[in-house]
Amino acid sequence: MQVPPGEPEGRLAYGMQLPVQSQSTLYAEAWEADAGPDDLVEIARAADASGFAYLASCDHVAVPRRLAAAMSTVWYDPVATLAFLAPVTERVRLLSHVAVVGLRHPLATAKQYATLDHLSGGRLILGVGAGHVQEEFEALGVDFERRGAVLDECIDALRAALGPEEFPSHHGKLYDFEGLGQLPRPAQEHVPVWVGGSSPAAVRRAAVRGDGWLPQGDPRERLPEQIALLGRLRESAGVAAPLTVGAITEPLYVGRPSWAVGRRTVSGSAEEIAESLRAYAAMGVHQIQVRFRSRSRAELTDQIAAFGSGVGPLLG
Repeated sequence: MQVPPGEPEGRLAYGMQLPVQSQSTLYAEAWEADAGPDDLVEIARAADASGFAYLASCDHVAVPRRLAAAMSTVWYDPVATLAFLAPVTERVRLLSHVAVVGLRHPLATAKQYATLDHLSGGRLILGVGAGHVQEEFEALGVDFERRGAVLDECIDALRAALGPEEFPSHHGKLYDFEGLGQLPRPAQEHVPVWVGGSSPAAVRRAAVRGDGWLPQGDPRERLPEQIALLGRLRESAGVAAPLTVGAITEPLYVGRPSWAVGRRTVSGSAEEIAESLRAYAAMGVHQIQVRFRSRSRAELTDQIAAFGSGVGPLLG
């Protein structure tokens, strides 16, 4: 297993899901409701300058009314969002966390993400997931009940369509194509595919088909069991390539907050936060996705900078 491409061995890499672009009530801060493109640019620049391994953007085409109160309907398109931020950043990688690729034909998905990788100089990480909103699938004419099988074949088809060949080919049960050229090709020889989800099916999919695993909601105490299972499944499938194991941390606040940041939030000095996060590395995690409590864009960018300068160097 390995850390994300470009990150030094033995270092716990850290990335973040972008605020503003998805505003579920589970995690959005109040200030995000009035934020927009300028805020995303400044946040992306701060993360790029502070050593973050990636910036991530979510994927929902449409949210049904029954879920809108909890999920909101604010979900930016990940390809458009990451392409918008590519030219205002230099080194940080661009992650779809996660793209519900089963909602679209693999050739259409490949065209979008290959172009993004080409234009960004090879910074794409393609995070994929099965999806969970039934009405979204039904509106787009995709079988919700078979979404797991659809995702499995989508990953296989995308491996071909995002590979080096101008005329990729794939012959499966759901998708069949050859003799159809797509340029530009990705800048990377191999686009990493990270599989999201913590269900048994998702863990198996990550172990057998993924370059990385993006858990969804696993508490710390469950991660060692899941990581061990990933290793066993990968070995049983005869997959020798390394796997990047991720984790989503508790909310963070660097320093002593003067306001109520929530009882689950890890706060304190850089060393105190780093000590807490190094426990993930001890479990076998290679990259952590962090989120900071904040009351404004300025407070968030200050938190990002404090983490990069103070906590990041202590994660090696």
